[in-house]
Amino acid sequence: MLINVFKNTVLFFVFILLSCGSNSEGKSTLKVKSIEPITQERPIIIAANRIEDYLDDLKGKRIGIVANQTSVIFKKNNQSYIHLVDSLLALNVTIKKVFAPEHGFRGTADAGEVVLDGIDTKTGLPIISLYGKNKKPSPEQLEALDLIIFDIQDVGARFYTYISSLHYVMEACAEQGLKVIVLDRPNPNGHYVDGPILEKEHSSFVGMHPVPVVHGMTMAEYAQMINGEGWLKNGVKCDLKVVKLHNYSHQKTYSLPIKPSPNLPNDQAINLYPSLCFFEGTNVSAGRGTDLQFQVFGSPFLDNNYFKYEFRPEPNDGATYPKHQGEICYGMDLSTHDKLSYLNLEWLIEAYVATENKSEFFNAFFTKLAGTEKLRMQIEKGYTVNEIRKTWKTDIANFKRLRSQYLIYD
Repeated sequence: MLINVFKNTVLFFVFILLSCGSNSEGKSTLKVKSIEPITQERPIIIAANRIEDYLDDLKGKRIGIVANQTSVIFKKNNQSYIHLVDSLLALNVTIKKVFAPEHGFRGTADAGEVVLDGIDTKTGLPIISLYGKNKKPSPEQLEALDLIIFDIQDVGARFYTYISSLHYVMEACAEQGLKVIVLDRPNPNGHYVDGPILEKEHSSFVGMHPVPVVHGMTMAEYAQMINGEGWLKNGVKCDLKVVKLHNYSHQKTYSLPIKPSPNLPNDQAINLYPSLCFFEGTNVSAGRGTDLQFQVFGSPFLDNNYFKYEFRPEPNDGATYPKHQGEICYGMDLSTHDKLSYLNLEWLIEAYVATENKSEFFNAFFTKLAGTEKLRMQIEKGYTVNEIRKTWKTDIANFKRLRSQYLIYD
């Protein structure tokens, strides 16, 4: 055991030296805001940092990487980082292409904005969009590749589209006989499971699988479920390898050092996102176009005698045309709210009740987000939060039993 620990430590130290050496060749190392370790004794080690667990798989192979701005390897006690692409190039790994999900390779595109193919100015690598003309890699795009690495930070909500990209990458690779390596990262909302189960007739890119809104799984665990449940087209199976996290459990708090998308700027937004994203399917703003994205909600149509908080959405990074642009919205500021361990419906119901013209409250996107028409109908019929939650109870219990087959961590 001690020999193995020493061997892995030496390998990782050599890797860090190689990665640091890449900076002398003009590859900059970005700085991170102060990151608090989970515990001083047993910090979480992300899979990308466990280079000894996957480097041998890459030797002599032509590699494609599904990545964005979160696909990094941490250095110097987690106080700085280098992009996975840069690190692997420094280790003489043959990377041929980068595949970019929603928001793009650098993570700056608006939600829903088409991401174009291009060239990475830093490395000269071709970038293939998975959020443009196609969401699934084509056989032509996978030509001359032997293996795909998938390394993207997720936030644990069914409608966050990176798990849909994972599905399509696995499916395309299974059809072309390519192996997929998923480098795992913590789920910041992995401490609970909640919400209605998606119904097949309401599947879309913001919800492809029969899972609750908050599924409580990491990317690697979710990949195993996709494979194990036969969710890929025609029942194909992906040749899948997962590289695990070290010192992680679902109940450990993990603060994301890099925002996973433009409108999730901090831990509070990430924690509130599963609950507040329902407002995207209504006439209520979830704070896009402000500095408190997914930490406030409001609308010009809410009663300002009850909803005292005011904000005015304006174009900013990640929100070129925000909902209710330039209008005063009345709502609530949740930026200091206690951490949630459940899906909160109270704010959604309060906003619905306070809207005078209720026929204009919901739009068609709400059903896609909920994965069912039942939630909208329950709210319209005046169900209480507890009454709605009771209708999920059996489905969530069944999902947790299914989920247990694919969990890697406690």
